[in-house]
Amino acid sequence: MDWGMQNRLSRIIRPDTNRTVMLAADHGYFMGPVPKLEVPRKTLEPLLPYADAIAVTRGIARTSVNPATSPALVLRVSGGVSHMGQDLAHEGITTTIKEAIRLNAAAVALSIFVGSDYERESLLNLSQLVSEGEEYGIPVLAITAVGRELEKRKNRYLSLCCRIAAELGAHFVKTYYCERFEKVVESCGIPVVIAGGPKMDTLRDAVQMAHDALEQGLVWWVVMPGLLIVGLVYGFTLLGYALDELFNPRLRRR
Repeated sequence: MDWGMQNRLSRIIRPDTNRTVMLAADHGYFMGPVPKLEVPRKTLEPLLPYADAIAVTRGIARTSVNPATSPALVLRVSGGVSHMGQDLAHEGITTTIKEAIRLNAAAVALSIFVGSDYERESLLNLSQLVSEGEEYGIPVLAITAVGRELEKRKNRYLSLCCRIAAELGAHFVKTYYCERFEKVVESCGIPVVIAGGPKMDTLRDAVQMAHDALEQGLVWWVVMPGLLIVGLVYGFTLLGYALDELFNPRLRRR
C-alpha cells in the first residue's frame, strides 16, 4: 500500500488501537432533513471532538463542518435516489475523486446492493471508484446497504457482501452487526466498520451488542449522532456513579 493511502487510513483508524469512532451524518442524501439533522451544523459541532472521522456528503462538509477543526473526512460519493423513489439501490457516482482531493478527504464511500436488481451496477461503481482511488491514493469504503430488511440479513449474507467488496478492491467495509459476526470479520480480510445492528429494546442491550462486537474481533465502530449523544451521556453517568461511590462515605460503608 502506497504511503499516501496508508497516511489517509491512519487518519481514520488509529494506528495505536486499530479502532475508530466514525460519526455518520450522510443520511440526508436520500432521506432529506431527518430528525436531529434538520440543521446539521447544530448537531455535529458538539460531537466532532469525540469522533475520529465524520462521514458526510460534499454539501454538508462545505456548509456544516468547520474545516479548521474537522476530524478525518469520509466523503459519501454515491447517490441519485431518494426514499420517495421506487428503488434505493439504483445509485450512481455523484462526486469525483478530484472533488474528494479538493476537500482533502481521507476516504470516499459508496453503497453496494448485493442481491438487489441493481447489484451489478453498484458493484461496477465500486470497481470504478477503487481504480480511481488507487491512482490518487484515496481509500474506498464500501457500505453494504440492506435497506428495510436488516432483520433478514444474517452472517452468511453479510459475509458475502463484505467478501465481494474486498475482492473488488475496497480498502475497508462498513456493515451491520449480526449473530456469529466473527465469521463476517474472519472471511472479509480488510478492516470492518460496524454500522449498527438490529433495533434493541434497551440501552443495556445496545451496549451489550457493542461489547460483543469488540469481543469477536471487530475493532471499528460507526455511530449516528443520536447514538453518540446517548453513549456520551451513558459514559458520564457511569463515571458519576463511580466517583460518587469513591468519595461518598455513606456509599463506601455499604
